[in-house]
Amino acid sequence: MIKLILKVLFIVNICLTVNAQSHKLQDFYNYDPAIEHRVDEIFHSLNDTTRVAQMIVTSAGELGKPENVVLQLAREHKIGGIVFLKGTKENHKRMIDSLNAINNTRNHLPLLYSIDAEPSLFNGRLQGTNPLMNTIDIKTVKQSDSIAKIINNHLLEVGFRQNFAPVADISPQNEAIKNRSFGNDKEKVIALSKQFIQTTQEQGIIATAKHFPGHGLVKGDTHKKSVYIDGTLQELDVYPPLIEAGVLSIMMAHITIVNNATYTTNGLPASCSRNIVTGLLKNQLGFKGLIITDALNIMKAVTIIDNAPLLASKAGNDMLLMPIDETEAIHSILAEMEKDSIYKQQVYQSIKKIIRLKLFLGLIE
Repeated sequence: MIKLILKVLFIVNICLTVNAQSHKLQDFYNYDPAIEHRVDEIFHSLNDTTRVAQMIVTSAGELGKPENVVLQLAREHKIGGIVFLKGTKENHKRMIDSLNAINNTRNHLPLLYSIDAEPSLFNGRLQGTNPLMNTIDIKTVKQSDSIAKIINNHLLEVGFRQNFAPVADISPQNEAIKNRSFGNDKEKVIALSKQFIQTTQEQGIIATAKHFPGHGLVKGDTHKKSVYIDGTLQELDVYPPLIEAGVLSIMMAHITIVNNATYTTNGLPASCSRNIVTGLLKNQLGFKGLIITDALNIMKAVTIIDNAPLLASKAGNDMLLMPIDETEAIHSILAEMEKDSIYKQQVYQSIKKIIRLKLFLGLIE
């Protein structure tokens, strides 16, 4: 009986410690036993199906999936997050309110709402907002800080807690990147990206550096076809300083790497290559934050691959952005977990990372 009482008091004390903390995103990488206990507690409250669902990010907005489909996915507990594409602040906010009501009623884990609010794309993603300068026109750290603050204030009003920005690619000349880059000076790209990340995360929004391992110095657009890095990874040096600065999320590019014995992707996009996601980004560069794919449903560089969501998960991605079929993606991952215990543990680590981030965002009590 005494042991039971002590155990109860221990758990209560941990819960009080967690609730009393002011969670800051900057502390995400710091070990805290109270947080780890809470993560495990939440993890064990789920089954494998609802756990894997945490990895799935569907789309909403005018260019996303129909509203009734997204709401049904939320009801069925088949998603962990939603990226909002083109739309007004009012419509995005209305839908987020509806989704939150579903989650509260069904006692589901809160969803992580994300958006591509890069300076160059901001007005398209949140229509009706005042125009901002394009990313390429941001020249100083002070401007990067100021623009990030404007964006953050709008995002927080609506309920977005993850921004798929900044673009850390070098050069504005690429067909897909255009004016979305900070330019072709590596040191400038690093400095302006670091400031954008710092400002974003200090205001309680996850920043996402993209597109790893670099989309600026390649020819072509991964939306339209397979695109190749031929030889050296010329943009890789951008990422270690951003990782050291504490960026919480990195987005993988659907870029195939050829003529590089060390970093070959063996014909797959980098997003589906374990050599790049786990070998390079996790192990060599030491990144311990959230890794998310680029869109899996519209980019021909990846839609031509059979079961790309599963391959991306096996490569080491934590979240799968916009799979064509969310239910199918969950089932394929569950089936592979049954066959491969090592992969199963990897999936569990991804899920715990997502839960941990939701705790630090204050989404979970």
